[in-house]
Amino acid sequence: MASYPNASANPLAPEWLAVPGDANSLAPELWSRTVARVDGELTVGGVRASELAARYGTPIYVVDEAHARERAAEVLAAFTAAFERVGSSAKVYYAGKAFLSIEVARWMDAAGLNIDVCSGGELAVALAAGVEPARLGFHGNNKSLAEIDRAVSAGVGAIIIDSLQEIERVAEAASRHGRTQRVRLRVNSGVHAHTHAFLATAHEDQKFGIGLTDAPAAVARIRELGGLEFLGLHCHIGSQIFGSDGFAESAARLLAVHRELLAGGAVPELNLGGGFGIAYTTADDPSPIGELASRIAETVASGCSELGIPLPVVAFEPGRSIIGTAGLTLYSAGTIKDVPVSYQDDGETAVRRYVSVDGGMSDNARPALYGADYSVRIAGRVTDAPPALVRIAGKHCESGDIVVEADYLPADVEAGDLLAVPATGAYCWSLASNYNYVGRPAVIAVRDGVSRVIVRGETEADLLARDAAYSGPPTGDREVEGAK
Repeated sequence: MASYPNASANPLAPEWLAVPGDANSLAPELWSRTVARVDGELTVGGVRASELAARYGTPIYVVDEAHARERAAEVLAAFTAAFERVGSSAKVYYAGKAFLSIEVARWMDAAGLNIDVCSGGELAVALAAGVEPARLGFHGNNKSLAEIDRAVSAGVGAIIIDSLQEIERVAEAASRHGRTQRVRLRVNSGVHAHTHAFLATAHEDQKFGIGLTDAPAAVARIRELGGLEFLGLHCHIGSQIFGSDGFAESAARLLAVHRELLAGGAVPELNLGGGFGIAYTTADDPSPIGELASRIAETVASGCSELGIPLPVVAFEPGRSIIGTAGLTLYSAGTIKDVPVSYQDDGETAVRRYVSVDGGMSDNARPALYGADYSVRIAGRVTDAPPALVRIAGKHCESGDIVVEADYLPADVEAGDLLAVPATGAYCWSLASNYNYVGRPAVIAVRDGVSRVIVRGETEADLLARDAAYSGPPTGDREVEGAK
């Protein structure tokens, strides 16, 4: 059996994964802007990782507040400038499904963004944050009657109609509350964008929206109902998109129908959705947001010119591209195993080093759900040890509970090491679960050397309190600052 402590010689490494010259190095595109090493230790927002772990325990989500606020303002500025150059304007909605809390909603609001919500709970968070209801968009393929009623009653700025049935439901709620409700109609353009390519088809087999060919009849019905005001079409073509080609193709298809709808009345807006990608590993190469905004604006302007129609206000719904890189997760390393793995028919083997941590799929479901790749670094120290190929495993009772499929760490990684996984600001806390009765971690905001809890973590007491049969005090409950 061959042993490969140095990752550069390990044949189990995926082809895309480059061997670092220094396994302590921090690729800046993966980390929030304030992340650095001070005396060998990772710091974020001016706070040492060891200080965060000692104060709040691990695992914890850490959000770089300055990065999140700055990124929100940059995205808004990029789209605003791009569409001003072509003679129109843009609206930017922060997609709350990526990660929403009262504090984050306030950051987005202060940066000038609207907020997109897609459930009664997300609506409640945005309202609790003090966001003006008129600056909210409400999504969802199966909004309950209660959710629709609450959105209309609150004065939500736009409800995105997702089905023919919703037209009548929203109209009834608007009539009941004596309001005129502004609405968008979600359609399927037949374009599904991937990270590096897009596929254009005639129809999409999915639960969201209606077919593009059905849009004129649906809009005619919206216009028949006095309580509804039609804003325009909405389309979302995918997630983790690196380029603009898919948006260009989708916009071209939507604009053709947009022109047809203009014959029956005003169509002031066009919403092209979100899905702009970020780097999770050094192999990822997303386009800068300024370039994307400019290309999309030029495409829309060109399309409108060819069709002989005025430029609409164009709306977007970024989430991951704002909050994703602002976050990281801190874990403590536990069990470490070197597992021999056959990689050739002749029985040749190499060693895969499994480093288990105190979290896993309950705090980051994306690797298990989507095969998502992440990166990892030792946060508490630096070392001269050579790089070793590792797989970061979670603590849950599932073989698929993997946090980082493959990356390089110093070969002397050991139990007790503090590990940091970057780019966990989006779709980690929002997808978190209590699998194996594990409490969801706290979310800690850091800025200018100060840390604070913005979402309390869960303890065993919290979990037991929901069990109707529970009648006594919990045993072995771990209480840490910020957990409750």
